[in-house]
Amino acid sequence: MNTTPRTRVRERAEEQASAMNEDQQVVIRMVANDLHRLNQSVMKAVEAGVSVELVRSARHHSGEGNWGDLLIPVIVTQSRNAA
Repeated sequence: MNTTPRTRVRERAEEQASAMNEDQQVVIRMVANDLHRLNQSVMKAVEAGVSVELVRSARHHSGEGNWGDLLIPVIVTQSRNAA
């Protein structure tokens, strides 16, 4: 039986956003929503028979001390017709 894991992405973002200004809260909510959708897509891919690993490909720097990790997927498929 498959159960959907509870990642709490949105809840965690909301908890951490309390110390941010309004513009920062808006973009963090966008990141949280996109991350939630990404997690759903990863789970669908796994259920379809592929393994997905997200790997940092680069780090974006603002020049003012802020940074963010940029990710790429590494996909592994298993041959269903292995001899």
